[in-house]
Amino acid sequence: MSEILVLYYSAGGSVRRLAELIAEGVERVPGAEAKLRTVPRVAPVTETAEPPVPPAGAPYCESRDLERCAGLALGSPARFGNMAAPMKAFLELTTPLWIKGSLAGKPACVFTSSASLHGGQETALLSMMLPLLHQGMLIVGLPYTHAELNSTRSGGTPYGASHFAGTANDYPVTEEERRLAVAQGQRLAEIALRLAR
Repeated sequence: MSEILVLYYSAGGSVRRLAELIAEGVERVPGAEAKLRTVPRVAPVTETAEPPVPPAGAPYCESRDLERCAGLALGSPARFGNMAAPMKAFLELTTPLWIKGSLAGKPACVFTSSASLHGGQETALLSMMLPLLHQGMLIVGLPYTHAELNSTRSGGTPYGASHFAGTANDYPVTEEERRLAVAQGQRLAEIALRLAR
């Protein structure tokens, strides 16, 4: 089985839901297996913000999860048009993998959620791509062959799956957003398997 790492940070649960849908898409591909992982919050002062093991949900990601994966789906909430600080802090610790070239040649995709409709989703997705490109990863987007990209009135971009959660984080994932997230996971897994041959 080829392991596809679905790595995310979620503050309100929307990005976690997209991660689950991407994992569902991965699991639809024979020979691919999704592995969900998260990163800890960061504290505004110098102290431990989270326990070493999360009390619930996906375990925290470790370097070996990245080294072993055949592909990576990376997700974060949009924060002022950028990825959230916890994901950025985690990625900044991957220099040893960069030195070894551990991720070079592996496919990767990105996904996000924002509280406002024009909350910087596309620039947040692009911000997540930058460290992946530095790692030598191959970016996998969502092609316009998915009709939902032309019909969605909420999330969904060619850069990656996205969701408009509302300022109270009370908008559920729409059917179009769901289909795009599943399609992204499936596409990533299919490409990872082709590259592994």
